[in-house]
Amino acid sequence: MTTAQRGTLAAAMLGSAIVFLDGTVVTLALPKLGQQLTSTVMGKLEAQTYVTSGYLATLAAFLVLAGALGDYYGRRRIFIIGLVGFGVTSILCGIAGNFEILVGARLAQGLAGALLIPGSLALITNTFDGPARARAFGLWAAVTAALGTLGPPIGGIILDAAGWRAMFLINAPLVAAALFLSVKYMPESRDESASGHFDWLGALVAALAVGGLSFGLVRGQQTRWQEILPFIAIAVGCVAAIAFPILMAVRRHPLVPLSLFRRRTFSTINLSTLLIYGALYTGSMFQALFLQSTLGYTPLGAALVSLPAGLLLTLFSARVGTLSGKLGVRPFLVIGPAIMALGSAWWLLVGADSAAWTAHIARPSTYLPPLDTIVGPLVATLTFGVGLALMVAPLTTGLMSSVPTRNAGIASAINNALSRVGQPLVAAAVFIVVSGAFYGSLAAAVPGTDPESPQLRADYQPLNPPPPNADPALVTASKQASTDAFHLSVLVAAGLLAGGAAVNGIGLRARDDERVQESSAQPGAAGAG
Repeated sequence: MTTAQRGTLAAAMLGSAIVFLDGTVVTLALPKLGQQLTSTVMGKLEAQTYVTSGYLATLAAFLVLAGALGDYYGRRRIFIIGLVGFGVTSILCGIAGNFEILVGARLAQGLAGALLIPGSLALITNTFDGPARARAFGLWAAVTAALGTLGPPIGGIILDAAGWRAMFLINAPLVAAALFLSVKYMPESRDESASGHFDWLGALVAALAVGGLSFGLVRGQQTRWQEILPFIAIAVGCVAAIAFPILMAVRRHPLVPLSLFRRRTFSTINLSTLLIYGALYTGSMFQALFLQSTLGYTPLGAALVSLPAGLLLTLFSARVGTLSGKLGVRPFLVIGPAIMALGSAWWLLVGADSAAWTAHIARPSTYLPPLDTIVGPLVATLTFGVGLALMVAPLTTGLMSSVPTRNAGIASAINNALSRVGQPLVAAAVFIVVSGAFYGSLAAAVPGTDPESPQLRADYQPLNPPPPNADPALVTASKQASTDAFHLSVLVAAGLLAGGAAVNGIGLRARDDERVQESSAQPGAAGAG
């Protein structure tokens, strides 16, 4: 491997890593954000939802378009623009003084991230050949998986030691390192056959569909449907969602070629991806809030709870991928999500009186989790991790085997986009469930409490701690109400995961597995992650 190849690979790995980590690690900071930031127009849980959903929505909406821009204008150029944009928006997130600025910066950060993901894989493909390319992608996959595993604990340590702003500002030196490597070592590449026709309208309509529906549902529930804006947003989202497939059918150069969805396996795997990853991303968000703000876990304790799933994915994903190539993907894509649903449902056993894991890096005596954590959250994430490890690699294998090699890039981009589109939509639906259940439980637990009281809704927010010097009866009731609401979100996630398993069981057929067994591995193919 030459110096230029090493530099390009390192830059590509850094670019991918910061985008992936900011989609997951930031969930750990949501409780701190709720405590330290204010908003004049948004409730706490509403704003926390936008911080995660907004990022993933813009990332998903522009992924496919970003890949086309890189093919035509130059992958190195677009990658560098994405790095600069990600660095600037990360700094804006880190210095945000209120939720309005933070949410706006996160939307822009997702757009910048969309410029990095397709370019990372394409640049590696262009820089390496033959066995060296396979080794490069193996290293890229190993490093990104390791970062996904170690990211939450490291993020928990940073959050404990330096606060939530550091979790955004730490991107700046990582971006600077990737920029240096890109400018110094990365060769320019482009697709000489690229037409230069970009479906900006398709990307905009996709963003309006996802953003309009998710924002409208969340905002409507927050305002108890007393504002006109949520209804307008939902109407825009519905019109955009209906218009999108029509546009894709009639446009000469569509963002998403509908012909790919005529392939049963491709359609099946993408539908299950939408359900499974919608549940996965949304579940991690509400779990972080529940553990820290309701049960009293430290950020490090909450991060360590998620460690078993990441370790299992890192250690066994490659082995499962090899095995699925021999046995076929269908059994794994049915059993894996089903086990994930079981792990999600296990959270129903975690009650409001469950002891918190107050792990802190400076206090070794806190490293050992309490028994409640072991038999509750750790069993849940361990079970979930087993299913995740069984599902991820076979999903990618099945996806890439379902389309011709010439369509590998667009197929991967579509699947990556769908894996992130689900979160804003699912999070919006879960927000309605959680918010409604919380105030209903609170009113039932404390007689005389008006669940529609503006003051009550300002002081008590679902999955957030009560205000200082609050009425002890309301504090106890709030904790139980948040737990009840979280359990409802768990049931939604488990149902979606079970639905993903059912979709794969019904939609995939025996001959699809035969095709997987006959197909050779495709370097650079990457599905949802």
